[in-house]
Amino acid sequence: MTVLMLAGCRYPAEPDGAAATSDNGDLPATLGLSPEFDYAVPDSLPSILVDQLGYAASSNKTAVFLGDALPDTFAVVDADNGRTVYTGAIEPRGYDEENGVSVSYGDFTTFREAGTYYLQADVIGQSYPFVIAENPYEALYDMALKQYYYNRCGLTLSTELAGEAAHNACHTKEAQMKEEASVKLDVSGGWHVDQSATRDVSIGCSTVNQLLLAYELYGETFDDALGIPESGNGIPDILDEVRYEIDWLLKMQDSTSGAVYASVTSADSAALGYLLYIDGVTMDATIRFAATMAKFGYLYQNYDREFATVCLKAADRAYRYAGKYMDDVSPEEYFYASTEMYRATGTYGYHNAVKSYLQQNPVTDMSSDFIFWGCVTYLSTKQRVDTNLCSEMIKVMMQEGERISYASKNSKLLVSMDEQKNGSADLLRDITRLAVVNHIITNHEYATVLQNHLHYMLGRNLYSVSYLDGVGSRSYIDINEGYGIMNQVELNAEFVLMMSAIMEELYLEE
Repeated sequence: MTVLMLAGCRYPAEPDGAAATSDNGDLPATLGLSPEFDYAVPDSLPSILVDQLGYAASSNKTAVFLGDALPDTFAVVDADNGRTVYTGAIEPRGYDEENGVSVSYGDFTTFREAGTYYLQADVIGQSYPFVIAENPYEALYDMALKQYYYNRCGLTLSTELAGEAAHNACHTKEAQMKEEASVKLDVSGGWHVDQSATRDVSIGCSTVNQLLLAYELYGETFDDALGIPESGNGIPDILDEVRYEIDWLLKMQDSTSGAVYASVTSADSAALGYLLYIDGVTMDATIRFAATMAKFGYLYQNYDREFATVCLKAADRAYRYAGKYMDDVSPEEYFYASTEMYRATGTYGYHNAVKSYLQQNPVTDMSSDFIFWGCVTYLSTKQRVDTNLCSEMIKVMMQEGERISYASKNSKLLVSMDEQKNGSADLLRDITRLAVVNHIITNHEYATVLQNHLHYMLGRNLYSVSYLDGVGSRSYIDINEGYGIMNQVELNAEFVLMMSAIMEELYLEE
């Protein structure tokens, strides 16, 4: 249902980088050309920002009001019958200089009755509709995780399980090496990572790392009933989905040297149909492969020890190959791979590599994913560790958590940064850091910050858009497809991690 704005509408600002153009889109409108006017009225946006999916009945519920000279109160209105069911105060929070708007809050935490509602206030009108429910995010959580099933390559997706995303198996024939066309390999499987159906080792590994971290920290939030072909086999579906990518990654390793090919791309040929090409070996793909295979092997051993061992052996071969070309290997990625290899095997040589890196490069921040992942892995290992190094890691992680929490509390939009200025990647990077820190120390304040970031992504932002596919009254597609989260496999994995923390906080600890 779409609620119409009758008063107090505002118009969306142009996204960063937008410039005035003539209606043909080619030339600036200020070059003295004869103007051609477009009288189309731009979309108006509500001045009351809400989570367009909704709020958990037991959680904090805050709306953001934009504008000057606002009324003193707002109403929560039942969308089914138009009755006011709750009245709250609008509390001014000041002028947001960064975004050029005055901001106020309206709290309706104490209202918990399930239903569909919208907010209304004199002068500024209505918000988009939302629900209040005991568990409004469960379907979204499943939808985010199931994106990887929809992106499977080389598999027929049934209408029963995939709905409109159903399709026949694609890219099943052998691929040829780009540099040597006579060499062909079976590299079927894996996930598409873009609209060109690319399958990329580095992107796949980073995505797997995030999903496995979510499973490792918040395993109780994952079940075996997602609705994928493997559901019901006694293994959490997140591991089944990751294994589909792992099976493909194993095909990308050269069986002789241990090196790993970078990606598989496709191209159309008028004479031959589509062709598949395998890009050559890179050190980036090889060392990331080593880390990811070690992580998966370690976590999967309780379900299939034989396959876990295959993965660990593949990780060791890749790690050893990368070790021969250290000038071409990122030290941060090598550090991360060493932490995963040490945790999985207990071999002292890997521990020496970890300590050697940290002695030369003390951890002072968590801006690098590989440093962050490596520290989390080192802290969680059951092998012997250097307690002084662990203390330093925890200290820096705590500082990172406080930085993000402080920035969020001091933001008028209650998030660590403005996504329109910094992008989804930075926003999600921050919040996944906080999700991990919250797991370590369980801080209720951090849990609130996590929920505020979710509300932001689901509509409580200046564009009044949801950044999740199929959720809310107004989609990111209306302004910029680049803001989408589910359509980017790495960002979606970080979103799954964030949602895991929120789901555990809301539903598993009650």
